[in-house]
Amino acid sequence: MLTTAPHLYLRRPSPTTAEFTVTTCPPLTVPLRICLLTISLLRVAIFTAATTTIYSRFFHDPSLPPSSPTPISITDLLYQGDILILLSHLLQTLHSSPPGQFLANITAPLSNSALALIASVITYFGLFTQLHTTESLLVLRGLGIQTSTSSSSFSSPVPNTSDGSNRWRGWKWWFWGTTPTKTRFIPTEKIRDVLINEAFRGFEVRYYLIVIVEGEEDVVVVFPKLLPGRRIVEEVWRGVRGCLYEGDPNHQSLGGSWGQTGPLGRKDS
Repeated sequence: MLTTAPHLYLRRPSPTTAEFTVTTCPPLTVPLRICLLTISLLRVAIFTAATTTIYSRFFHDPSLPPSSPTPISITDLLYQGDILILLSHLLQTLHSSPPGQFLANITAPLSNSALALIASVITYFGLFTQLHTTESLLVLRGLGIQTSTSSSSFSSPVPNTSDGSNRWRGWKWWFWGTTPTKTRFIPTEKIRDVLINEAFRGFEVRYYLIVIVEGEEDVVVVFPKLLPGRRIVEEVWRGVRGCLYEGDPNHQSLGGSWGQTGPLGRKDS
């Protein structure tokens, strides 16, 4: 429900511009939105519980009164801009709450090092679990191509197809688990060719979309994490070449009729 097999979304606002996005994120139906919302709230709860536990063990001063005789307004602290006092007040409030006292009691038998290790591990896996992987290729005729790959951590792109078109929109919201992306731009004058290559991965043959860059010994593999199937690779290859070289009589491919290198020389049905 949360992930699917890699599938392709195409956005082509003009004949000279195309964006190909491969993702494992399914369309955001209402049940999936509710599920993602629940996961996000659970992440917030895990982070809050871990932070409160660490504060109670290492930073809370037992000599302080359980509550201030004069209530402190969070709004006033925000207006004053004193973040440290605001955080201290929030943590003290969480520590004094029934859930905070419950966490302090159940973690009391643990040593300081064990508590810090467990809280760190739970926080890391709770916050930085990757839900979806997204990789994209942006093609601009006359300028070049840009590859983008979602980094580690969590990511959840949102395909917007409510208008019937394959328009892609990435929601940069942590609430849905977004993550920074690793991008690389290759100018047109550096692109020697865009080809499909085949190679063994384990005991199976996989097809790679590669970019041969002038002056570099290694080729650039497009969609290196997801490695989509041959159908998607060929569709992207045709779209990229059509966008880059359509109407260019001077371009000659380094590969065969399909632009493929190695023994791959025909298209299977």
